[in-house]
Amino acid sequence: MPAGVSTDLSELAAAAGGRAGVIWALERSGDLNANLVRFDAGRGIKEHVNDEVDVLIVGVAGSGFVRVDGEDHVLSVGTLVFVPRGARRSTGASSDGLAYLTVHRQRGPFRIGR
Repeated sequence: MPAGVSTDLSELAAAAGGRAGVIWALERSGDLNANLVRFDAGRGIKEHVNDEVDVLIVGVAGSGFVRVDGEDHVLSVGTLVFVPRGARRSTGASSDGLAYLTVHRQRGPFRIGR
């Protein structure tokens, strides 16, 4: 994304239909990874540990949770959850169309197994 260009994440999430996983990713940044991730109710990311970077997760649409070291944090539009490097984490959608933005220091492409 060139400097000065904006992206409406809410529109991207609404237009995603039933797609799941990463539906948008920031391009051309040498410093940051940012990904818009979407799931329907009952789906999400299994528990894992990332020892490389701290992660910010920001709710864009729908509702769900981010579990960090066994503690659930409600995720809804506008909610920010900080996940420190080395923490166990998972996400889950409580409603259809949960979408959230993840932002962290560059470490390579974000991949979600299906």
